[in-house]
Amino acid sequence: MFDPRLLRSFVAIADSGNFTRAAERLNMTQSTISQQLGRLEEMAGHALVDRSARPVCLTAMGERLIGHARRILLLNEDAALLLRDPAGTAAISIGLPEDLATDAMAEAFAGFARTHRHIRLDATTGLSRDLAQRYRQGEFDIVIVKEAVAGPDCRATFAEPLGWFEAAGGRMMEAMEADALSLVCFPAGGLYRDQMFAQLEREGRRWFIAFSGSSLQSVVAAVAAGVGVSLLPLAGVGSAAVTRRSDLGAVEPMLVSLYAREGDGPLAALGRAMVAVLAARAGTPPINIVEKAK
Repeated sequence: MFDPRLLRSFVAIADSGNFTRAAERLNMTQSTISQQLGRLEEMAGHALVDRSARPVCLTAMGERLIGHARRILLLNEDAALLLRDPAGTAAISIGLPEDLATDAMAEAFAGFARTHRHIRLDATTGLSRDLAQRYRQGEFDIVIVKEAVAGPDCRATFAEPLGWFEAAGGRMMEAMEADALSLVCFPAGGLYRDQMFAQLEREGRRWFIAFSGSSLQSVVAAVAAGVGVSLLPLAGVGSAAVTRRSDLGAVEPMLVSLYAREGDGPLAALGRAMVAVLAARAGTPPINIVEKAK
Protein backbone atom coordinates (compact mmCIF):
# COMPACT_ATOMS: atom_id res chain seq x y z
CA MET A 1 0.00 0.00 0.00
CA PHE A 2 1.32 3.41 -0.93
CA ASP A 3 1.74 5.96 1.85
CA PRO A 4 -0.23 9.13 0.89
CA ARG A 5 2.62 11.27 2.25
CA LEU A 6 5.03 9.72 -0.24
CA LEU A 7 2.50 10.10 -3.05
CA ARG A 8 2.05 13.78 -2.16
CA SER A 9 5.81 14.37 -2.51
CA PHE A 10 5.83 12.51 -5.83
CA VAL A 11 2.96 14.62 -7.20
CA ALA A 12 4.60 17.85 -6.00
CA ILE A 13 7.84 16.94 -7.82
CA ALA A 14 5.91 16.03 -10.98
CA ASP A 15 3.94 19.29 -10.91
CA SER A 16 6.88 21.60 -10.19
CA GLY A 17 9.58 19.77 -12.17
CA ASN A 18 12.04 20.71 -9.45
CA PHE A 19 12.94 19.22 -6.07
CA THR A 20 13.56 22.59 -4.44
CA ARG A 21 10.20 24.10 -5.46
CA ALA A 22 8.38 20.87 -4.50
CA ALA A 23 10.01 20.98 -1.05
CA GLU A 24 8.98 24.62 -0.57
CA ARG A 25 5.43 23.83 -1.67
CA LEU A 26 5.15 21.12 1.00
CA ASN A 27 7.14 23.04 3.60
CA MET A 28 9.87 20.38 3.65
CA THR A 29 13.60 20.34 3.16
CA GLN A 30 14.93 19.20 -0.21
CA SER A 31 16.64 16.30 1.52
CA THR A 32 13.36 15.12 3.07
CA ILE A 33 11.38 15.21 -0.17
CA SER A 34 14.17 13.38 -2.00
CA GLN A 35 14.17 10.69 0.70
CA GLN A 36 10.39 10.32 0.43
CA LEU A 37 10.60 9.89 -3.33
CA GLY A 38 13.30 7.26 -2.82
CA ARG A 39 11.08 5.33 -0.41
CA LEU A 40 8.19 5.44 -2.89
CA GLU A 41 10.43 4.19 -5.71
CA GLU A 42 11.61 1.37 -3.46
CA MET A 43 7.97 0.38 -2.76
CA ALA A 44 7.09 0.61 -6.46
CA GLY A 45 10.17 -1.29 -7.57
CA HIS A 46 10.88 1.25 -10.31
CA ALA A 47 12.44 4.66 -10.81
CA LEU A 48 9.59 7.16 -11.06
CA VAL A 49 11.50 10.38 -11.80
CA ASP A 50 14.37 11.10 -14.19
CA ARG A 51 16.60 13.15 -11.90
CA SER A 52 19.07 13.97 -14.67
CA ALA A 53 16.50 15.81 -16.78
CA ARG A 54 16.03 19.57 -16.54
CA PRO A 55 13.36 20.16 -15.56
CA VAL A 56 12.88 16.89 -13.71
CA CYS A 57 10.43 14.65 -15.60
CA LEU A 58 8.64 11.39 -15.00
CA THR A 59 9.85 8.02 -16.19
CA ALA A 60 7.52 5.69 -18.05
CA MET A 61 6.56 4.01 -14.77
CA GLY A 62 6.13 7.42 -13.13
CA GLU A 63 3.68 8.39 -15.86
CA ARG A 64 1.73 5.22 -15.17
CA LEU A 65 1.52 5.99 -11.45
CA ILE A 66 0.86 9.74 -11.48
CA GLY A 67 -2.85 9.53 -12.35
CA HIS A 68 -3.49 6.93 -9.66
CA ALA A 69 -1.49 8.98 -7.16
CA ARG A 70 -3.68 12.03 -7.79
CA ARG A 71 -6.87 9.99 -7.38
CA ILE A 72 -5.63 8.40 -4.16
CA LEU A 73 -4.79 11.80 -2.70
CA LEU A 74 -8.18 13.20 -3.77
CA LEU A 75 -10.04 10.28 -2.17
CA ASN A 76 -7.98 10.70 0.97
CA GLU A 77 -8.94 14.37 1.15
CA ASP A 78 -12.60 13.55 0.49
CA ALA A 79 -12.56 11.03 3.35
CA ALA A 80 -10.96 13.56 5.68
CA LEU A 81 -13.58 16.20 4.77
CA LEU A 82 -16.36 13.68 5.30
CA LEU A 83 -15.16 12.85 8.80
CA ARG A 84 -14.80 16.53 9.67
CA ASP A 85 -18.43 17.17 8.70
CA PRO A 86 -20.73 16.49 11.71
CA ALA A 87 -23.90 16.26 9.57
CA GLY A 88 -26.17 13.44 10.72
CA THR A 89 -23.88 12.28 13.53
CA ALA A 90 -26.52 12.77 16.26
CA ALA A 91 -30.05 11.37 16.17
CA ILE A 92 -33.49 12.22 17.51
CA SER A 93 -35.99 9.37 17.41
CA ILE A 94 -39.62 10.28 16.72
CA GLY A 95 -42.81 8.23 16.98
CA LEU A 96 -46.14 9.36 15.55
CA PRO A 97 -49.41 7.91 14.22
CA GLU A 98 -49.49 7.26 10.48
CA ASP A 99 -52.16 9.90 9.80
CA LEU A 100 -50.04 12.59 11.46
CA ALA A 101 -47.07 11.95 9.17
CA THR A 102 -48.47 14.67 6.93
CA ASP A 103 -46.94 17.07 4.43
CA ALA A 104 -47.09 19.80 7.08
CA MET A 105 -45.21 17.63 9.57
CA ALA A 106 -42.63 16.77 6.91
CA GLU A 107 -42.15 20.51 6.27
CA ALA A 108 -41.54 21.02 9.99
CA PHE A 109 -38.94 18.25 9.94
CA ALA A 110 -37.31 19.81 6.87
CA GLY A 111 -37.10 23.23 8.53
CA PHE A 112 -35.52 21.67 11.61
CA ALA A 113 -33.03 19.70 9.50
CA ARG A 114 -31.89 22.84 7.67
CA THR A 115 -30.88 24.53 10.93
CA HIS A 116 -29.58 21.40 12.70
CA ARG A 117 -27.43 19.60 10.11
CA HIS A 118 -25.68 17.51 12.74
CA ILE A 119 -28.95 15.81 13.74
CA ARG A 120 -30.61 12.92 11.92
CA LEU A 121 -34.36 12.47 12.44
CA ASP A 122 -35.44 8.82 12.77
CA ALA A 123 -39.25 8.69 12.46
CA THR A 124 -41.44 5.65 13.11
CA THR A 125 -45.20 5.44 12.53
CA GLY A 126 -47.55 3.03 14.26
CA LEU A 127 -50.52 2.57 16.56
CA SER A 128 -50.67 5.01 19.46
CA ARG A 129 -50.69 2.39 22.22
CA ASP A 130 -47.57 0.76 20.83
CA LEU A 131 -45.86 4.13 20.34
CA ALA A 132 -46.67 5.19 23.91
CA GLN A 133 -45.27 1.96 25.33
CA ARG A 134 -42.07 2.27 23.30
CA TYR A 135 -41.66 5.87 24.46
CA ARG A 136 -41.97 4.79 28.09
CA GLN A 137 -39.36 2.14 27.42
CA GLY A 138 -36.96 4.82 26.18
CA GLU A 139 -37.08 4.02 22.47
CA PHE A 140 -38.25 7.49 21.37
CA ASP A 141 -37.05 10.98 22.28
CA ILE A 142 -40.32 12.58 21.21
CA VAL A 143 -43.67 11.01 20.43
CA ILE A 144 -47.19 11.99 19.38
CA VAL A 145 -49.97 9.67 20.49
CA LYS A 146 -53.74 9.61 20.46
CA GLU A 147 -55.28 8.78 23.82
CA ALA A 148 -58.42 9.13 25.91
CA VAL A 149 -56.67 10.83 28.83
CA ALA A 150 -53.41 12.78 28.60
CA GLY A 151 -50.60 11.88 30.97
CA PRO A 152 -49.25 14.44 33.43
CA ASP A 153 -45.91 14.67 31.60
CA CYS A 154 -47.28 15.55 28.15
CA ARG A 155 -45.97 18.75 26.61
CA ALA A 156 -49.17 19.65 24.72
CA THR A 157 -52.61 18.15 24.17
CA PHE A 158 -55.16 18.89 21.45
CA ALA A 159 -58.74 17.72 21.02
CA GLU A 160 -59.26 15.45 17.99
CA PRO A 161 -62.94 15.62 16.93
CA LEU A 162 -64.34 12.32 15.67
CA GLY A 163 -67.41 11.39 13.66
CA TRP A 164 -69.21 8.45 12.11
CA PHE A 165 -68.80 8.28 8.35
CA GLU A 166 -70.34 6.30 5.51
CA ALA A 167 -70.03 6.43 1.74
CA ALA A 168 -71.37 9.58 0.12
CA GLY A 169 -74.74 9.08 -1.54
CA GLY A 170 -75.73 6.29 0.85
CA ARG A 171 -73.87 3.55 -1.08
CA MET A 172 -73.61 0.63 1.33
CA MET A 173 -72.92 -3.04 0.86
CA GLU A 174 -75.98 -5.32 0.74
CA ALA A 175 -75.08 -6.98 4.04
CA MET A 176 -75.62 -3.65 5.80
CA GLU A 177 -78.92 -3.93 7.68
CA ALA A 178 -80.69 -1.68 10.12
CA ASP A 179 -79.93 -3.96 13.05
CA ALA A 180 -76.39 -5.01 12.05
CA LEU A 181 -73.90 -2.32 11.13
CA SER A 182 -71.14 -3.24 8.72
CA LEU A 183 -67.96 -1.76 10.19
CA VAL A 184 -64.67 -0.65 8.69
CA CYS A 185 -62.02 -0.42 11.36
CA PHE A 186 -58.36 -0.47 12.30
CA PRO A 187 -56.53 -3.59 13.55
CA ALA A 188 -56.92 -4.86 17.11
CA GLY A 189 -55.28 -2.46 19.55
CA GLY A 190 -56.40 0.65 17.68
CA LEU A 191 -58.04 3.33 19.82
CA TYR A 192 -60.67 4.24 17.20
CA ARG A 193 -61.64 0.58 16.97
CA ASP A 194 -62.11 0.24 20.73
CA GLN A 195 -64.04 3.51 20.99
CA MET A 196 -66.24 2.43 18.08
CA PHE A 197 -67.13 -0.89 19.70
CA ALA A 198 -67.77 0.69 23.13
CA GLN A 199 -70.10 3.33 21.72
CA LEU A 200 -72.11 0.87 19.64
CA GLU A 201 -72.52 -1.35 22.69
CA ARG A 202 -73.80 1.64 24.69
CA GLU A 203 -76.21 2.43 21.88
CA GLY A 204 -77.39 -1.19 21.82
CA ARG A 205 -76.40 -1.63 18.17
CA ARG A 206 -75.56 -4.92 16.53
CA TRP A 207 -72.47 -4.90 14.32
CA PHE A 208 -69.91 -6.97 12.50
CA ILE A 209 -66.49 -6.19 11.03
CA ALA A 210 -66.53 -6.17 7.25
CA PHE A 211 -63.06 -4.70 6.68
CA SER A 212 -59.95 -4.02 8.75
CA GLY A 213 -57.17 -1.76 7.41
CA SER A 214 -53.78 -0.95 8.88
CA SER A 215 -53.71 2.67 7.67
CA LEU A 216 -56.09 5.61 7.76
CA GLN A 217 -55.93 5.79 3.96
CA SER A 218 -57.12 2.20 3.54
CA VAL A 219 -59.91 2.62 6.09
CA VAL A 220 -61.20 5.85 4.51
CA ALA A 221 -61.03 4.28 1.04
CA ALA A 222 -63.09 1.29 2.21
CA VAL A 223 -65.73 3.57 3.73
CA ALA A 224 -65.88 5.65 0.54
CA ALA A 225 -66.36 2.46 -1.48
CA GLY A 226 -69.42 1.54 0.58
CA VAL A 227 -67.96 -1.37 2.57
CA GLY A 228 -69.30 -0.02 5.86
CA VAL A 229 -69.28 2.77 8.41
CA SER A 230 -66.38 3.86 10.58
CA LEU A 231 -65.44 6.22 13.38
CA LEU A 232 -62.82 8.59 11.98
CA PRO A 233 -61.04 11.85 12.85
CA LEU A 234 -62.66 14.77 11.07
CA ALA A 235 -59.23 16.03 10.04
CA GLY A 236 -58.36 12.70 8.47
CA VAL A 237 -61.07 12.24 5.84
CA GLY A 238 -59.90 15.06 3.58
CA SER A 239 -61.75 15.16 0.27
CA ALA A 240 -62.81 11.50 0.35
CA ALA A 241 -66.31 10.66 -0.95
CA VAL A 242 -67.76 10.11 2.53
CA THR A 243 -70.47 11.76 4.57
CA ARG A 244 -71.13 11.99 8.30
CA ARG A 245 -73.86 10.09 10.06
CA SER A 246 -75.60 11.68 13.02
CA ASP A 247 -77.80 8.76 14.12
CA LEU A 248 -75.13 6.74 15.94
CA GLY A 249 -74.81 8.91 19.02
CA ALA A 250 -72.56 11.76 20.11
CA VAL A 251 -68.85 11.05 19.85
CA GLU A 252 -66.35 12.07 22.50
CA PRO A 253 -63.21 13.61 20.97
CA MET A 254 -59.90 11.81 21.14
CA LEU A 255 -56.84 13.61 22.50
CA VAL A 256 -53.64 14.10 20.51
CA SER A 257 -50.71 14.51 22.91
CA LEU A 258 -47.03 15.22 22.42
CA TYR A 259 -44.44 13.87 24.86
CA ALA A 260 -40.72 14.61 24.84
CA ARG A 261 -37.67 13.89 26.95
CA GLU A 262 -36.24 16.52 29.24
CA GLY A 263 -33.92 18.88 27.45
CA ASP A 264 -33.57 22.18 25.72
CA GLY A 265 -31.80 23.11 22.53
CA PRO A 266 -32.57 21.03 19.43
CA LEU A 267 -35.04 18.63 21.10
CA ALA A 268 -37.09 21.51 22.50
CA ALA A 269 -36.98 23.30 19.13
CA LEU A 270 -38.25 20.19 17.35
CA GLY A 271 -41.02 19.80 19.92
CA ARG A 272 -42.17 23.39 19.37
CA ALA A 273 -42.22 22.88 15.59
CA MET A 274 -44.31 19.72 15.94
CA VAL A 275 -46.72 21.39 18.38
CA ALA A 276 -47.20 24.22 15.86
CA VAL A 277 -48.18 21.66 13.20
CA LEU A 278 -50.67 20.02 15.56
CA ALA A 279 -52.15 23.42 16.48
CA ALA A 280 -52.64 24.33 12.81
CA ARG A 281 -54.25 20.94 12.17
CA ALA A 282 -56.61 21.28 15.13
CA GLY A 283 -57.45 24.91 14.39
CA THR A 284 -57.64 25.57 18.13
CA PRO A 285 -55.16 26.29 20.93
CA PRO A 286 -53.91 23.27 22.90
CA ILE A 287 -55.90 22.11 25.88
CA ASN A 288 -52.66 22.40 27.80
CA ILE A 289 -49.06 23.09 26.92
CA VAL A 290 -46.11 22.71 29.26
CA GLU A 291 -42.65 24.16 28.71
CA LYS A 292 -40.14 22.27 30.78
CA ALA A 293 -37.66 24.34 32.75
CA LYS A 294 -34.35 24.75 30.99
